[in-house]
Amino acid sequence: MAPDLPIEERLVASGVRYTKARRAVMAELFRSAGPRSAAELYQAMRRSIPLSSLYRTLMVLERVGVLTPHHGSRGLTRYEPAEWLSGHHHHLVCVECGSVEDVAVSPADERRMRGLLGSIAGRVGFEPGGHTLEVEGRCVRCS
Repeated sequence: MAPDLPIEERLVASGVRYTKARRAVMAELFRSAGPRSAAELYQAMRRSIPLSSLYRTLMVLERVGVLTPHHGSRGLTRYEPAEWLSGHHHHLVCVECGSVEDVAVSPADERRMRGLLGSIAGRVGFEPGGHTLEVEGRCVRCS
């Protein structure tokens, strides 16, 4: 279930109302096992809001910082709740069916990953501020 109060506070602070459609989109994204495209959301929500309204809703929720877009290698954008709402995690992306699954990493592995990424970035004078990781491969259904 979507944590409505912090989402509503963020929207109101940005001068945006937390409408029924915006609540429904956030609730559906919190029910999902990973990021979802507009088309996937439209189907999952049983077309309860017009597709054009869904796209506008996604743009507003992204602009105010409650959604994070993920631009896939196939040109498809998927959305999920922002990290401050859902916690830090990474993604497993199936190259066959396009499914995206969230995966949490242990704190010890996360520290090692940050160290490795910091080392790689430091070689070219880049100072990382955060990271996301997408691992491409084949899911259980496609293997």
